[in-house]
Order: sequence, then structure tokens, then C-alpha cells
Amino acid sequence: MRRLLDAFVVALENLSDHKLRTLLTTLGMMFGVGAVIAMLSIGAGAERQALALIERLGTRNVVVRAKTFKPEELEEIRKKSMGLSQRDAEAIVEAVPGVAFATPRIEIEPYKILAAGGKTKSQVFGVGHRHREVTRFALSEGRFFDLADETHHAQVCVIGAAVRRELFGADPALGRDVKINDGWFEVVGVLAPEPSAATAVQGVAVSSTEREIYLPLTTALRKLDRDPLRSPLSEIVIHLEPNAPARETAAVVGTLLDRLHGGAADYEIIVPEALLQHSAETQRLFSLVMGLIAGISLLVGGIGIMNIMLASVLEQTREIGVRRAVGARRADIRFQFLVTAFSLAMIGGLLGVAIGLGIARAVAAYADWPTVVTTWSVALSLGVSVLVGVGSGLYPAVRAARLDPIQALHSE
Repeated sequence: MRRLLDAFVVALENLSDHKLRTLLTTLGMMFGVGAVIAMLSIGAGAERQALALIERLGTRNVVVRAKTFKPEELEEIRKKSMGLSQRDAEAIVEAVPGVAFATPRIEIEPYKILAAGGKTKSQVFGVGHRHREVTRFALSEGRFFDLADETHHAQVCVIGAAVRRELFGADPALGRDVKINDGWFEVVGVLAPEPSAATAVQGVAVSSTEREIYLPLTTALRKLDRDPLRSPLSEIVIHLEPNAPARETAAVVGTLLDRLHGGAADYEIIVPEALLQHSAETQRLFSLVMGLIAGISLLVGGIGIMNIMLASVLEQTREIGVRRAVGARRADIRFQFLVTAFSLAMIGGLLGVAIGLGIARAVAAYADWPTVVTTWSVALSLGVSVLVGVGSGLYPAVRAARLDPIQALHSE
């Protein structure tokens, strides 16, 4: 232990005598380690966000969405197909194996949403009472719809957190009335705030509940007007039995809907489970590419350490000769140079960790992109930098240990 501490003291003294050279030598390690941590943190953040969005769709669901078309295209399509409808949902439940239930959703285009405390611009949806079973969201106040609300066309609504702030501020929201178009609806529930805004995963749009208002499906159909050319339903969420294969079930659903819609491609089928697998593959590819880029930086840093260590061998040739003359073994010389290389790599690695953490925080703060710095990413980057540093210092250390003491003493 004493020997190791003495070797570190000598190594740090040698490095402090050449501060600028030491800094330039460690730059490669600094940027390499910083790149590893930053890229892994950005990748982990992206993966966590993608998983959250896919979870919102529901990994045990298959989602059928109505496509949007230009008015002239829609008129032609309606000659063959009426679009997604309640008939489709009932046929899917009856004919497709592995389906537990299907819940529909329609989107209303409101021209005004207001309350006594203000007004807002938000999305309005009519949903079935089982919507909460297929979509992950939490309530901060009140309740969601039940079967009685849907059966009796109750004029009630559940609003998002941002809608609550804009309509009621800090005042209580439950029991208050909201006017949507020409109808009044009582607030019976408020959704919990969500950290992420509306976005997409693998090209599939996933909206946030912050600016959404939910009405019972039957109420929305009866009380609010919609474009007659639009599909009767905007979306059907199919919830699968626990052991039902998602992709195979989606294929059967597609075959059934093709027949029901007369071959009109006016819908799309989304399989969140497949999105999850594709997202994981994309993330692995991203991590591999970023790891290779960061590895190149570490390799350049290792070459820098090797160069500076070879230069140190030339500078300290006479000193090596003196140490050998007074009894130092080759192993002692080799050990001292390896400790110096280790110190260079460790200094560069620690500075790189600070750079990586700084980049991750900056990206999270200014680019509004989630980043996740994990302990294993820091340990991995530091470990690789030390291995590269010690590996790069091995050849100079062996070369120094093999110097002939007599020739080293006569060196100028």
C-alpha cells in the first residue's frame, strides 16, 4: 500500500510539473468520457419517454384509427365505406379470438370552450366508460364516467390539468359547469398533470391529457354536432386477453375490417407491442453508433497518453538509469510508468464525467429533452477510460523497464 501511495505521489508531481502538457493529453479522455455519458443519458431519456408514450397506448391493446383525408377524397371513400363505426367494434368483439372488449372514441371539433373563470382551446373526446381501463392516466380529483352516465347521456365531463388551470385557476373545479359549443357539462373529474406534451413515437401520434376534455360517448354523439362525412368513430381501442398474440390479432382485425369497409383503406391499425419492440431495436442501434463514436474519442485519448508516456521515457532516461543503479528493479520502473498512465486516464475520466453531466443537464434544460444519467453509465465510461489509459501506457512502461542502466546513465 505504501508503495502504491508513493508511486501516485511521484506520478502527480511529474504531471504537475507539466500542467499544459497534462491537460492537452487528457483532452481525448475528457471528451470521450463526456460523450459516452452524454449520449447514454440522452439515449436513456429517449427510451424512457418512448416507453411512457407506448404505455399510454397500452401494450395489451390494438388501436384502430380513422385516417384523415381531403374533403374531395373523403366523398369518394364514403361511397364504399362509412368509416369506423360502432358496428366495427361489435364485430371485432364477436368475431376476433383473443379480444376481451373494445371501447370506441370520437373527436369533437369545438368552436368554443368556456366557463365562469375563463376560456380555453382544447381537444374534446367522447369515450366509453371503459376507456380508463385501456388508457393509462390518473385522476387528481373526482371520478371518471360510469355505465350509468353513458346509458343516461349524462352531461358531465372530465378535464385535463391545463384545462382546469385555464378555466378555473385556483378555484375548485368539481361541480362547476363548462360550456362546450352550445351545451353545458358538469365537471366530475380532473386528470392528474402529465410531464410530457403531445408528441409521437415511431411516427404514431400520442397526445397528452393536459389539454383534453372527455365526455361520455353517447352524450357526445347526441349533444354535439360533427361533420357527417367524418368517420362515426375516430378510434377503437381493442383490449386483448392476457395470452392473445397482439400482432396476429391485429392481422385478423385488419382482414375483418377490409371486408366491412369494402376494401377502403380509411383506417390504420397500431400495435403498441410492436412499437415497443421497434423502439428498443432503434435504441440499441443508437447506443451502438454513439458508443462507437465515443470509443473513437477514447482511442484518440489513449494514443495521446501513449505519446506523452514515450516522451516521458526519453526525458527521464537518466533518472531511470540512476534508479536502476541504486537497486530499483525493472518491475518498479514499469509500475511507476503504469501508475502515471493510470493517473492521466483517471484525471481525464473524472473531468469527462463532469463534462458529460454538464451536457446532459444542458440538453434537459434548453432542448426540453429528457436525460437520465445512470450509475452504470458513469462507471462504464470511467472503467473504459482507465483500461484504455493503462493499456496505452503499457508499451512505454515496458520500454522504460528494458532500458540498459549503463546506457541510461550516459544519456544526456
